[in-house]
Amino acid sequence: MEQIRVWTKQHESVLTQLERTGRYTAKKRYVELENEDCAPIVLEAYDWLVKHAPNRDLRPADAEYPVWVSLARETTMLPEPGRVILGLEVDRALLAPIHVGKWGMILNYSYIPASPEDEARHKKLLSDYRVSDVTAYMSQFYPAIKREIVSSWERLFDPAVQVGGNYTYAILWELRSEWMTSVER
Repeated sequence: MEQIRVWTKQHESVLTQLERTGRYTAKKRYVELENEDCAPIVLEAYDWLVKHAPNRDLRPADAEYPVWVSLARETTMLPEPGRVILGLEVDRALLAPIHVGKWGMILNYSYIPASPEDEARHKKLLSDYRVSDVTAYMSQFYPAIKREIVSSWERLFDPAVQVGGNYTYAILWELRSEWMTSVER
């Protein structure tokens, strides 16, 4: 078991739950509260992630969604009132790395190209149909393009496919109080 230090910014109620019960799992209602008006869009992406994450077999029955962690302290979101930053020491095998740029593409219902040539081919396809990724995804009129977009999301987990920078977060399925090494308020 190789241990790795990670950080996660959470609502202070998560810390309270960890102190009270010893563990925390993310629920759909938390994602809805966090994302308010855009929750339906975000939830579609999260539902896909839950079904396809490489560590999905480690998901406890009560974990509806993953917990996001930063692999470096400096990439952790800034503290703010009502939030805490938890430092954790976890088994690396529990984590699934998530490329930030590719995840952003999924949140925007975009195609993740396998290569520059594949990107050009996909852009031409969209141009030929005079649609964008978002339009093709949201519409019932372009099912083949939508399938292509969703199929491309598997590249989220392929480190050989590079899009943008190399910024990576990770997900895991629960937080445990025994993993906590620090709390910043």
